Amino acid sequence: MDLDTLQQQLDEAASQAAAAAQAARTVEELRSIESRFLGKTGPVADAMAAIRSVPPEQRGAVGQLANRAKAGMSSSFQARHEELKRAASAGEQAKAALFDPTLPGPVVPRGSVHPVTAVQWEVEDIMARMGFVVVSGPEMESDYYNFEALNIPAMHPAREMQDTFHLENGLVLRTHTSNCQVRAMERFGAPLRVIGPGRCFRYETVDASHDNTFFQLEGLLIDRDISIANLIAVMKGLLQEVFSREVKVRLRPGYFPFVEPGFELDMSCAICGGAGCQTCKRTGWIEILPCGMVHPNVLRFGKIDPEEFTGFAFGLGLTRLAMMKFGVADIRLLNSGDIRALTPPERLGGPVVANCTATR
Repeated sequence: MDLDTLQQQLDEAASQAAAAAQAARTVEELRSIESRFLGKTGPVADAMAAIRSVPPEQRGAVGQLANRAKAGMSSSFQARHEELKRAASAGEQAKAALFDPTLPGPVVPRGSVHPVTAVQWEVEDIMARMGFVVVSGPEMESDYYNFEALNIPAMHPAREMQDTFHLENGLVLRTHTSNCQVRAMERFGAPLRVIGPGRCFRYETVDASHDNTFFQLEGLLIDRDISIANLIAVMKGLLQEVFSREVKVRLRPGYFPFVEPGFELDMSCAICGGAGCQTCKRTGWIEILPCGMVHPNVLRFGKIDPEEFTGFAFGLGLTRLAMMKFGVADIRLLNSGDIRALTPPERLGGPVVANCTATR
């Protein structure tokens, strides 16, 4: 290879590299240009590859030409890189200088209602149309209202079913909203139709469908001649209103000391459509409504004559109901700090939208 020709080619390449570098407007664009000239297919790499084909006495001269060309191009790229960095820094400083911290902030969309709250409001409206009144009970509860008055005396094995947080002041964190039952009976007597929504606590192993903090809604109806048929009718009517469609349910025996007989009312898993998934533990069913006929002992604790009145009670899992309604596969999202778990009101659909925008 003629050294003069190679020198001319490399000088021309260096001139083109300098011009291209000056034309670059961003660091990313400059890197692309640098790769084109100094990369494996660039003119410098071609000159270095040509060393093998020249006489041995010319190889040192060819290498020097290639190295000088590389150094010149690298200097052009480095200088332009510094210029672009200074320009970017100046632009940021100019933006900062224009910022006025005394100006009002931008208008942001209104916050949304938590999915569990949205479901609670909807269930309250549905039950209100059935004649139920909303009541409340304390989250820090006495052993009497949380256990004793619900036919669960001390040392009863059923207490093992509800892993309980015991407090140093002698109270407990309520394990269910059933603590509202006897309180409501004492206050209102019979006949009675109440619901008691609220937060509950259990020392449970956390997984996709269990958490140590969750929300329930207790329901209690006491009147003359109340039967299991009334219970099933109210439960199915409630679920059909919430999901705006026919809901597949099953009723199976369940043990709860404060009802006799007791049932587990399950609904087909809305996450997998009944096929089986992690949320429903591959069964296709989600336990959502433990229920039953009020035990005579509980009526007596509430100063109501079980010979004259009967009734039913149910504990609706609001957290699980929200999971089914909005397709939340993991219960832990609802108590997390991840704001993506909050569904904007306009995406809730159906009658919940009006409730979400209401002032409570």
